[in-house]
Parts: sequence; structure tokens; C-alpha cells
Amino acid sequence: MSGGSVVSPDVIFDTLFAYQRTAALKAAIDLDLFTAIDNGANDVAALAAKTGASERGVRILSDFLVTLDMLAKQNGRYELSATAAAFLSKKSRMYMGTMAQFLTLPEMKRNFDDLTGSVKRGGVQPSGNTVSDENPVWVEFARAMVPMAMANAHAMAEVIDVPSNGRVLDIAAGHGMYGIVLAQRHPTAHVTAVDWAPVLAVAREHATGAGVDSRYETRAGDAFTTPFGDGYDLTLITNFLHHFTVDQNTAFLRKVAAALKPSAQVAIVEFVPNPDRVTPPMPARFALTMLAGTPQGDAYTLAEHTGMLEAAGFGGVKTHSLPTPQTLILATRK
Repeated sequence: MSGGSVVSPDVIFDTLFAYQRTAALKAAIDLDLFTAIDNGANDVAALAAKTGASERGVRILSDFLVTLDMLAKQNGRYELSATAAAFLSKKSRMYMGTMAQFLTLPEMKRNFDDLTGSVKRGGVQPSGNTVSDENPVWVEFARAMVPMAMANAHAMAEVIDVPSNGRVLDIAAGHGMYGIVLAQRHPTAHVTAVDWAPVLAVAREHATGAGVDSRYETRAGDAFTTPFGDGYDLTLITNFLHHFTVDQNTAFLRKVAAALKPSAQVAIVEFVPNPDRVTPPMPARFALTMLAGTPQGDAYTLAEHTGMLEAAGFGGVKTHSLPTPQTLILATRK
């Protein structure tokens, strides 16, 4: 005890058992439990019938989710929390359940099997780097992470202007939604997407579904070595720089600058912690994801991003908040 406060080990137990929270949420998403409740199946018997699960299993899982404030329970009936209603029911336009497919992939979870070793080394061996080659996890990323990207893409489109007949270079495009949303907002814009070939196949599916495929070009290959061409009005770099070192990123950004017209913009989306590196929580914690999954990646502060951009020939760095715990960084080619 100190100063009248009681010391509790609860946070230790919660952290050591945190994998159970992941498994419970994944199971509920797999069973479409949240949508079932949203559709009125709000007691154990109804939920079991709707999900095809056992009554015992549904009861225990649902009660566990109540303890996480994802569900509420009264008189044996369940209802969604505001968060679950917004993001975990398929009735919501903001549904994010598909993200569980990527974030709980065995390949992603295995990154943490030897975190002690990663801490000792300062990262993973190059052979364990998830971005070292055409890793199939990025196809799953392209299919699963669209909901998170859509919120950011629309927010980005509100603050970025693309000139008439403008050319947009979308690097490490993944699902392609950042460039696709800009193409929808600007009917004369042309997007060139760069990524691995299997990933670009998914992006093209999305471009076709969005009705912009006639203005959507793809270039398959490594973003560090694939020729971009030149004369672009805007470059998008989303969720990419955190995988690499400051020196690698600076060299890469010089390549990006060479592809842009004078005074053209680069738009970067990243997890950006404050200078103390412990706030806000999600961007700060993301550094551990990079420690466990890359040789030397990191969650870079705004000062570090600014330094890389200025060293690569950009200026006028500005930031905008996004609906997710990420930051939009804009800079202009000098």
C-alpha cells in the first residue's frame, strides 16, 4: 500500500489472459453473434438457434463479452454496446468484423511467439520479415482491412485536392481504397497502384466494383525497385514506412519525390506516437508490432517523419487527424 491506495495484480492477470479476449471476439465474429443480437435474437436459446452453436457455449461466450463491455445483459437478455452496434454488427455501414481475419492470422500471431528473442535482437531475422517478399498475408490484408481503410480514405479525400486529369501514384496500395476513393471523388483522376501482383489483383477487383477500373492502372513489384515513372500530382503512402528504417525510408522518399511534379503532394498515413512514445496508446503500442514483425521497423514520431521528408526534398509538413488512431501527414515537393 502507498498513500492509502491498494495495490492490485488485476492488470497482470488481464494482460496474461489477453489472448482470451482476442479469441472470444474472433469467435463472436465467426458466429456473427453481434448481428444476431442486433436482429433480435437476444437470449441464449434464440442465439444458439441463430448461430448454430450450443446454448452452453453461447451463454459463456456472451457473458464473457459482457465483462468486456461489448454486450450488456439484463434479465437474461443481451443487447449490443454502442461500440458493438457501430462496428461489429453487419447491419452497420461501419462494420469492421472482417479485420479479425487478418489480425488473427497464424502468421501474424507467430510474430509474438518469441518476443523475448526479438527484444534481444532488436527485431526479427530478415527471413522472418513479413514484408520481405510476396507474403500471402498481404492478400488477406487487402481483403480484410477495407473497413478501416474506408473511414480514413474518405477523411483523406476531404482535405486533398486532385487537379483535373490529375495523376495519383498509390504505393503499397493493398486493397486500393485510398486511391479508389479519390478516383470516385475526382472523375478525371487516374490512379497508378504499386504492390505485389497477387495484392493488386484484389485492388483491381475493388476498383472494378467501384466503377473506376478504366482509370486504374497497376504496376507489380517491389516499391523500392519498381520504376514509378514521373509527372504525378499526388503520391499516397499508406501504412508502409513503419516497416523500414529511417535511412531506408529517406531513400525511398527521394525516389517518390523524383516521380512527382514540382509542388505536388505526398500523403502518408501512419501510426504516429507523441514525442514521449507512450501516448496515445494505440500508436505507441504499434511499435511493438514492428519489433515483433520486422528487422528494424518502428512507429515514428512526427519529428522523425518530418526529418525523413525534409531530407528527401519535401517541405510544408502538415497533419490531419483520421477516424482511426492514425495520422494523415501531408508534405509538398520542393
